[in-house]
Amino acid sequence: MCAAVSAGGGRAAARRTASIPRRSRRRKSVAIAYESGQGDGGEQGASEPQRPRWEPRDWRQQLERIREMRRSRDAPVDEMGVEKCYDSSAPLQVMRYQVLLSLMLSSQTKDQVTSAAMLRLRQHGLTVDSILQMDDATLGQIIYPVGFWRNKVKYIKQTTAILKEKYGGDIPRTVEELVQLPGVGPKMAYLAMNIAWDSVSGIAVDTHVHRITNRLKWVKKETRYPEETRVALEDWLPRDLWREINWLLVGFGQQTCLPVNPRCNECLNQDICPAAKRR
Repeated sequence: MCAAVSAGGGRAAARRTASIPRRSRRRKSVAIAYESGQGDGGEQGASEPQRPRWEPRDWRQQLERIREMRRSRDAPVDEMGVEKCYDSSAPLQVMRYQVLLSLMLSSQTKDQVTSAAMLRLRQHGLTVDSILQMDDATLGQIIYPVGFWRNKVKYIKQTTAILKEKYGGDIPRTVEELVQLPGVGPKMAYLAMNIAWDSVSGIAVDTHVHRITNRLKWVKKETRYPEETRVALEDWLPRDLWREINWLLVGFGQQTCLPVNPRCNECLNQDICPAAKRR
């Protein structure tokens, strides 16, 4: 099993790392949330009345019940998720690189498979230089059977070369730069910021978070894509919950609120879940 996450000391040191230059090639458009004075006591026009913020019905009660169901922390994400897949004793720069690679491998892949692939990579010495020196066939054999492993071999090699050339072997420390890397999407970028840089820049929305928040009606209107869901959630969900929500809902989606045949009879929210009422 991959090593557990160390205490916050390493992350605190990581935040003192110098700023990293920005990339401009192959830009992807990602709306990034920033701290704002609005809604939290910041300056506003004295004559402008404050509009009531939209909130989903029963969301606080639903959240507390999901926390209760997740109290045991025994879902696959808890035992083999990205936060368990890097070497916490490695130098900070190597640790951050391993976080990014584990996120790239995790796309369309179960946590168990990602965890096993990361362990095999670490046994070969998982650093920027070791990956650049490894031929594509060997890398493919190591990470197989992660989802879309052939494409991931290509993306890992391309991204690693960029990190070596442009970032001195480290990873970018902004969402805007991270999503410009081959094979890195918004969800990965927000999780990388959270885990590698200890910075909450936005809500990481994967298929579980997307599915569950739509079922609970935590969005004003149904969303089709995870990025739409992220924007909708960040519009109302208190910022102090942004870090927790991914971990909480991913595990809930793995164990109870399944994609097909959700276990509504085992869910504490059965009486206040809009989706459960239609079943």
